Amino acid sequence: MPEFRNLIGGELLPAARTMDTVNPATGEAWATIPAGGAAEAEAAVEAAGRAFPAWSALPALARAHYLRKVSEVFGRHAEELARLETRDNGRILRDTLKRDLPGMAHLWQLAAGQCLDAVKGDTVLLGPDTLGLTRREPYGVAVCVIPWNSPISTFSAKAAYALAAGNTVIVKPAEQASASVLRLGELLAEVFPPGVLNIVSGLGEEVGDALVRHRGVGKISLTGSTATGQAITRASADALKPMTFELGGKSPNIVFPDADLHAATQGVTVNSVYTGNAGQVCVAGSRILIHRSIWDEMLGRIERACAGLVLGDPLDLATTMGPIVSAGQYERVTSYLELAEKEGARLVFGARTGADVVPALPGGYWVAPTLYATEDNALRVCQEEIFGPVAVAIPFSSEEEAVAIANDSVYGLAAGVWTRDLGRAHRLVRDLHSGTVWVNTFRQMPPGLPFGGVKDSGYGHDSVLEYTREKAAIIQI
Repeated sequence: MPEFRNLIGGELLPAARTMDTVNPATGEAWATIPAGGAAEAEAAVEAAGRAFPAWSALPALARAHYLRKVSEVFGRHAEELARLETRDNGRILRDTLKRDLPGMAHLWQLAAGQCLDAVKGDTVLLGPDTLGLTRREPYGVAVCVIPWNSPISTFSAKAAYALAAGNTVIVKPAEQASASVLRLGELLAEVFPPGVLNIVSGLGEEVGDALVRHRGVGKISLTGSTATGQAITRASADALKPMTFELGGKSPNIVFPDADLHAATQGVTVNSVYTGNAGQVCVAGSRILIHRSIWDEMLGRIERACAGLVLGDPLDLATTMGPIVSAGQYERVTSYLELAEKEGARLVFGARTGADVVPALPGGYWVAPTLYATEDNALRVCQEEIFGPVAVAIPFSSEEEAVAIANDSVYGLAAGVWTRDLGRAHRLVRDLHSGTVWVNTFRQMPPGLPFGGVKDSGYGHDSVLEYTREKAAIIQI
């Protein structure tokens, strides 16, 4: 099996311990990755700390040159990286190859163009003889903890901006899907000076915990579950440091009777929760709120849309939905199918699992697209993040009721609204408690706009300025 290595201080280091990574479409191990721990965390922080003074002292345009080289690496190795990621986490190749990798090459170019923003400040004339000014400075060593559902995309969204701002970076990929990021580390070892970019894989409670506790770390950025965000907050409490958290969600996707129902159907199904990576998306619109006057019609449209999905080998470009990422996540998702039945939610379609879903790949972690219906938003399947291809439809009678149901959640990452009424669209953008509101579209996350949550969905967002702190100076002439 292929064996991947950590990147620490510019070297690809063999791990003292390794663990297998599993292809979720087959359930079989296909590669080994490092199972790093406290020693690897210490080495990475030391390497990043040594590299920081020289990297942060580079002129902004010199840092931009390095970032553009990364974009070139994506261009040369897109298919290799896409296939590795699809094999590792089950997200379909047509998503990783056709959308993610080209988008990330563009993102690194965009970050290169923003390097100058990290060195700009303001001046204030405080009096005839007094000048105030500000300057932006990087935090130092930034630890970026990334999830398994889109490793390369999340790696890029964090590392590119952190590096552009003058920080050195340690990336901790999720143990369920580290291979594509570790391979990218091999390629980027030839791009950056030693220690500027480090990648350390391993279990969260081992290497991840050691990294976030380390006093040599100046900034933490996490995309992951709310529980992980809470654990990192507790672990880093003794060494206070700024954090950016993009956490879980239970996003409402609201369909009004005046909407384009064909577009809304696509927006609440394949663009939202029945996605290429089987609904394992933080913004998944897994609460589908439907006006009572179009309830039956929309349920029929949703069912027909899902009947057209093709589940199978995610490396096949004809496949439109892949497997659940791991055995543990598969057990979590299937437990919610049992819970929905116990809670009294009505099954509209789906709830098939395992070999019955894709007989040609009986060892894979398969869950068919599933929809329940209920009037009770208090059910656990309505309130808790399932992170799979499982949604709940909830009826509403008025705009006010839709807003109340949508906001009745501890989460606030995103929301979708489907309406032709411009006034209603603006009211819901204002009234919905979420970091992003999409109107007549869903799951567009262009790099020019902030993306983050409120409530238990986190705070802050990844951008060049978020990876800097502002210092004030007052000069008496």
